[in-house]
Amino acid sequence: MRLEAPASGDPRDVVRALRAAVLGAGPAVALGGEALPGEVPAGTAAVVTTSGSTGVPKSVVISRNALISSAYATAARIGEGAWLLAVPATYVAGVQVIVRALLADREPAVVAGPFRPEPFAAAALGMASHIDGARVPSYTSLVPAQLQRLLDAADHDDTVAQALRSFEAILIGGQALAPAVRERAAAAGARIVRTYGSTETSGGCVYDGVPLDGVDVAIVEGEVRLSGPTLAEGYLGDPERTASVFPTDEAGRRWYRTGDGGELVDGVLRVTGRLDNVIVSGGVNVSLDRVEAAVRGIRGLESAVVIAIPDATWGQGSAVIVPGLAPEAETLARVRDAVAEQVGPVARPARVIAVDELPTLSSGKPDRAALARRFGGAGLG
Repeated sequence: MRLEAPASGDPRDVVRALRAAVLGAGPAVALGGEALPGEVPAGTAAVVTTSGSTGVPKSVVISRNALISSAYATAARIGEGAWLLAVPATYVAGVQVIVRALLADREPAVVAGPFRPEPFAAAALGMASHIDGARVPSYTSLVPAQLQRLLDAADHDDTVAQALRSFEAILIGGQALAPAVRERAAAAGARIVRTYGSTETSGGCVYDGVPLDGVDVAIVEGEVRLSGPTLAEGYLGDPERTASVFPTDEAGRRWYRTGDGGELVDGVLRVTGRLDNVIVSGGVNVSLDRVEAAVRGIRGLESAVVIAIPDATWGQGSAVIVPGLAPEAETLARVRDAVAEQVGPVARPARVIAVDELPTLSSGKPDRAALARRFGGAGLG
């Protein structure tokens, strides 16, 4: 079948294209990619190309059935209603907001342009509607950085605070949510649902650690694997990568290898971090995701990003990058104490680096590749 890009990058054009691709007989939608082939497998709804935070491009083929299964499973878990699109429409989280709205026979509300709390609040409060005297529940999907900006604004803007409370649920995905931010959201009256998934699973498919209906989770050699009707078909034009990342077990069931470490406790998934985001410091493996989680638990450092840096003594070490920072010496001491307690002494970061602003991807996630290029070669002196 044909693959076409929307008429423009305007979210409304993406909505129109996805309506035809998912609900009608229109061509599949190419999102985020350049120079893709004009034909894709039958049943394809979208090809979402993303480089993520690593800078390695991948074009993921997602079928109509996968998108629809994901959207219906979400409705079964959190309810059905109106949706506000506040994440990029070219990313899978945005695609799913659109599909959920369309399947509920509603047009998604849209916040266009750079994300700012005031337009978000105006759009959220403008969604209020009733059917037969009952309020129509509203929902949105955000990344942690967006939620933190809204919470900061809500401290001095009642309209933003009211908007946060107006949603039946706010899905938060794309990266781990710092405990301090989650606590602030709860105190503000925002109903947060943490989601876990990726483009390869048609977006989030595990909510607050519990898989959606039809989704299975397994831990194989420490790696989280996911299976179910929301899985993508694979990578466009890359059968070897598809076979490696989407293996089939002896029973003929396809799984997605997430590359994340994790564990299941009483049926609830706890993700411990990327298996490849590990350094070897003094001969000991250190998960930078675990270090980052410990650092983000410190008030004022909820946005911190931890990267690898060379260490003349131990081979590799880590540095903490934080926007808008208190005195570095005091902060470094707090960071090292927290990491030593939660991860171990060998994992203690060697530096804290203050920046005016963290570089971000269009999805709102920190641009780790850019930070690594800028600071990853920094010596320790």
